[in-house]
Amino acid sequence: MIIYGISTCDTCKKAMKALEAADKAPEFRDIRAKPLSEAEIDELVSTFGDAIINRQSTTWRGLSDWLKASDPEAQLAAQPTLMKRPVIRDGDQLLLGWGAEVQAKLLG
Repeated sequence: MIIYGISTCDTCKKAMKALEAADKAPEFRDIRAKPLSEAEIDELVSTFGDAIINRQSTTWRGLSDWLKASDPEAQLAAQPTLMKRPVIRDGDQLLLGWGAEVQAKLLG
């Protein structure tokens, strides 16, 4: 299990803590320290569409109009922290966020 996020994200920290407490042993990948590859970005966008972009973030508000109008792949490539977090890879499935539905799937 891999959690993609940034080390300062409170939601990512909550997810890590809960998964560790459930003996899931997740690996954390800081997307600032180790950016997503083009193939990973393509997979995220094909799985989640533009829902992968966090339009509530301060990073989004600071984007140029040109980048805001570009496709999600270009946005994530230019600003990885625009990714809605966390993204959790559990085997072959990808999950977005740490809401009740994701928690129910992973914590049972």
